[in-house]
Amino acid sequence: MSPPFSSCCTTLCLAKPKKCAPLHLFSPEPQRVRMPHAYPFLTPEQKKELSDIAHRIVAPGKGILAADESTGSVAKRFQSINAENTEENRRLYRQLLFTADESVDSCIGGVIFFHETLYQKSDDGKLFPELIKDRGMVVGIKVDKGVVPLAGTNGETTTQGLDGLYERCAQYKKDGADFAKWRCVLKITPTTPSRLAIIENANVLARYASICQMHGIVPIVEPEILPDGDHDLKRCQYVTEKVLAAVYKALSDHHVYLEGTLLKPNMVTAGHSCQHKYSAQEIAMATVTALRRTVPPAVPGITFLSGGQSEEEATINLNAMNQCPLHRPWALTFSYGRALQASALKAWGGKKENGKACQEQYVKRALSNSQASIGKYVSSGDHGAAAGDSLFVANHAY
Repeated sequence: MSPPFSSCCTTLCLAKPKKCAPLHLFSPEPQRVRMPHAYPFLTPEQKKELSDIAHRIVAPGKGILAADESTGSVAKRFQSINAENTEENRRLYRQLLFTADESVDSCIGGVIFFHETLYQKSDDGKLFPELIKDRGMVVGIKVDKGVVPLAGTNGETTTQGLDGLYERCAQYKKDGADFAKWRCVLKITPTTPSRLAIIENANVLARYASICQMHGIVPIVEPEILPDGDHDLKRCQYVTEKVLAAVYKALSDHHVYLEGTLLKPNMVTAGHSCQHKYSAQEIAMATVTALRRTVPPAVPGITFLSGGQSEEEATINLNAMNQCPLHRPWALTFSYGRALQASALKAWGGKKENGKACQEQYVKRALSNSQASIGKYVSSGDHGAAAGDSLFVANHAY
């Protein structure tokens, strides 16, 4: 008996079986399977430069100081210590971080600047980027323009700033920046993150990354899943895996050179309102498992954001990841803002006479996280002025 459908068709033949039309009538080249082709836009020299920069930032024992808070975010931090949010105060505070004791040089591989800070000078007239480079650190720059609502979603967002990014990257490279950061934000609720939000943000990150690499700038890819909510550890791990899988699919589609990138993800933690408290070892296992399932070994390093954890929590969890028994083909280190600065900011209090105390607190946290990035942190009990304080901010934006 004749089969009910033709072997060369995908649709059922409802009428009496008959010979189908020759395949060449449907396709001009029936024998050729067309595959995408990555036209090389980076020379071997450009690739080497990007790879070298990325590896310098995440060299053993080194991480990133995220000093890229926007003017609005700094206002909130300064308000907590009753300091006036002026350009001069912002310059003075960041100068304290950038001129801290030389022992910090072995802990910080790169510093992320805000646009304003990139063009400020120290008291002796030296541009901050020059100051940082003289200490062996790599200069980075925040290039996104903040989150905006994503139409058709339940309060989800995308990140703006692609317009003009090509020209801005060219200028930033001339002005001393060798890596950049772009933050996208997703949230966990019963209905989010949606497929639309995941794909949209993944593609935005990939487009940003490819533009950066064209100018010799290493892109830090930051898909942050906020800690807001009462979800458990398993739910966060599942969502993190889905988000990172989409991000690396998009980076592949955009032909991004992975050896010249860094990833800045959230740690896999339960929601801030979750009643169950998980151990550092449970957080480490969930996080490393999620990364092993999604992040290619070609990526030189993963520089975690602290995500509202206290200074001490962020250090302990990073240390646990570097003690995790699972194989880790990338460097696991830090890219902390609040978790490096909370105690320093509190010690400073906006007063010039507290400058040394501010620097001492910053150095203490930098040394702790340096040890954690190689799995050798041992808590001494002397944590710092605000080391145990929760740094959680609902719906965090900066």
